[in-house]
Amino acid sequence: MKTQGQNILFLILFLTSIMGYSQVKISGKVSFKNKGVAEVNVTLKDTYDGATTDAQGNFTFETSEKGAHIITFTHPKYENIERMVTIENQDISLNIDLKEQISEIDAVVVSAGSIEASDKKRATALLSPIDIYTTAGADGQISSALTYLPGVQKVGGTEGLFIRGGTGTESKIFMDGSLINNYFSNSVPGIAGRDQFNTSLFKGNIFSSGGYSALYGQALSGALMLESVDLPDESSYNIGISPIFVNAGFQKLGDNKSYSYGATAGYSLLSLMQKVFNFNTDFVEAPQGLNGDLNFRFKTKSGGFFKYFGMFNSNKMGVRSESLESGYDFSLVKLNGKNTFHNLSFKQKFGKYLLNVGGSYSYNRSDLHFSTETNGIESNRSELLTDGNYLNFKAVLERKINRISALRGGIELNNTDENLNFEAVQKHYKDLISYAFVETDLGFSNALSAKIGVRAEHSSFLEKDNIAPRFAIAYRLAKDWTTSLAYGLFYQNPESKYINGPANLGFQKSQHYIFQVQRASEGRTLRFEAFYKKYDQLIKTFNVTQDKEQIQTALNNDGYGYAKGLEFFWRDNKKTFENIDYWISYSYLDSKRDFLNYPVSLQPGFAAQHTLSAVAKRFIPEWKLGVNLSYTYAKGRPYYDIASKTENGEVINYTRNEGRLKDYNEVQQSFRQSILLSS
Repeated sequence: MKTQGQNILFLILFLTSIMGYSQVKISGKVSFKNKGVAEVNVTLKDTYDGATTDAQGNFTFETSEKGAHIITFTHPKYENIERMVTIENQDISLNIDLKEQISEIDAVVVSAGSIEASDKKRATALLSPIDIYTTAGADGQISSALTYLPGVQKVGGTEGLFIRGGTGTESKIFMDGSLINNYFSNSVPGIAGRDQFNTSLFKGNIFSSGGYSALYGQALSGALMLESVDLPDESSYNIGISPIFVNAGFQKLGDNKSYSYGATAGYSLLSLMQKVFNFNTDFVEAPQGLNGDLNFRFKTKSGGFFKYFGMFNSNKMGVRSESLESGYDFSLVKLNGKNTFHNLSFKQKFGKYLLNVGGSYSYNRSDLHFSTETNGIESNRSELLTDGNYLNFKAVLERKINRISALRGGIELNNTDENLNFEAVQKHYKDLISYAFVETDLGFSNALSAKIGVRAEHSSFLEKDNIAPRFAIAYRLAKDWTTSLAYGLFYQNPESKYINGPANLGFQKSQHYIFQVQRASEGRTLRFEAFYKKYDQLIKTFNVTQDKEQIQTALNNDGYGYAKGLEFFWRDNKKTFENIDYWISYSYLDSKRDFLNYPVSLQPGFAAQHTLSAVAKRFIPEWKLGVNLSYTYAKGRPYYDIASKTENGEVINYTRNEGRLKDYNEVQQSFRQSILLSS
């Protein structure tokens, strides 16, 4: 028995020795950009043999397998790698260099000059529709809410987005890619028109204060791209009644959630409010308006998506103000305005391609009557009647190259047909601007990306062409820190209201240089941005007096200017203080221009050197109450009284008077009660 036990023990030791000698060690290091990567799973395919790399990227394991095998290296942030090895009796050493896993979520995004708030997952998302509704002083208007962000000036009395030293007409607004030619309502001089589009119509927006995409043009300063909602979450009905307005609307969602349609209508009249409150403005005819809109959306069986939106608006008002002319007590102006807008868009994927096609039609009519009043007697009225028809068509084809790279290109047509009648003056302005553009998003890694594009334009009225290259690059400095740099050329036709006679005119031109550093984490955003804009070929005008009215008429493209500055933005969305969302923005702007009827290069009257905004929102859950506050400060802007005279046969502009407005301070507050009704 003893001998048999010894034999068994000897056999076990012998087999163990053979197995031990047949084990082969496989070791090595896994790196990314010469730095070891931890937590990489190293596995001999179709076996249980393997290991995980340590903090320095080293690994080692043993196997008794023989012959040809595959070793896999896997990590969530890097591409999977496979290596073929032949296992014999010698140890094996492998050094592996990983490639970064490209991810649309992790990739850095070019954000110089732009702020996006949409349904996409973007760390820089700001000013969603609910943000706009809850910003005190914004009155639920997108354009008003943007004035609480860096780079946008609050200019009373004139509608439009005044961006970084640019006029209100040097910014453009788009809906689903199509140009909106009448975003603001008609108004009288000195009173700004309001947004004609309900904020809830849009699910997101991209606001660019410079360096915007080559898909858009004819805006020297910036662009606002609005994206309308797709299908509503559910059917709904609403009605609103107040002392100044009444409105009603509905949205119907199809049973299979493949289509929806809806409509709204409203009427407003401020005569009652005028009796209750002492307005600064003397309305001889209280503002009133009638509006309505219609929409439908549906998905096709092949995956296409149609969206239509149409609206109609009419408004009236009359204003009396002290006359600046001797011999008259008051100046009066009355408005009767009408406009409509229709937009139809379609998008569909075809394999690797995405097609976006859209078109819009706008009609705008402004009937202004000017007169004077002395001793209660009104003089004969002078009528300024303008009406315009605008057509826009755009087609964009996009192809994905990989998860974060894409190539897109397309064409656009924008046709303008305007008529103006003022006493004996009649003007007919027509222009067809044709565009072609191409742009690519290049994702080199999750930390480096670029956007390169070019846009070409031709104006039938100017009989001239231009080519506008655009370029931007972004780099991730650290986990939450990114930096972006953008450059571009931007062109815009002279405003038609200044074209009142023959002149050899061309495109106005601006160059944008923008540098940004941003830190974005969940609930917090910090942005620093520096910019420089150079203006060339701005139009120069001279004043023509006609029926006691000063009319500016384009003379040439000899104007020029610049705008440079620094901007700061900080937002803390309920991270530091419970249920409190707040942001602070500051802009420094140094801008001068010699354009229109300016006699020399001057600081524009619409550009404040320093602006500061603070917005705070507190939600009290137990009361379902939102308390919102906002504060705005702006350094006093300059003003100029400029006239024209003729000396030695040459038209000369000169400044009769100038000064500076007082610094502007404004505090706004609002309350919003959330009421839940259940049956």
